[in-house]
Amino acid sequence: MQRCIHAYYLGRVQGVGFRFTTEDLARDSGITGWVRNLHDGRVELLAEAEESILEGFLSRIEQYFRNYIKHVDIQWQDPTGEFRDFRIKP
Repeated sequence: MQRCIHAYYLGRVQGVGFRFTTEDLARDSGITGWVRNLHDGRVELLAEAEESILEGFLSRIEQYFRNYIKHVDIQWQDPTGEFRDFRIKP
């Protein structure tokens, strides 16, 4: 089943390659959506794919950045289907 995640990552998640790694992981898994830095130091992520693919994606992000992520707030939502690829938003 297609799902959407909207997540906010808090910690030392800017300046450590978080967005670029997330983009690579998403593209390798066929995930669509985007990731961006926020002015308050968090990283925001919106991603759509099959639920099992998203669960693996979240797990890999946590593994890569386990020393940098202090907290993550994840909301599962219905997908919009509006994305064609995954990109880094300014």
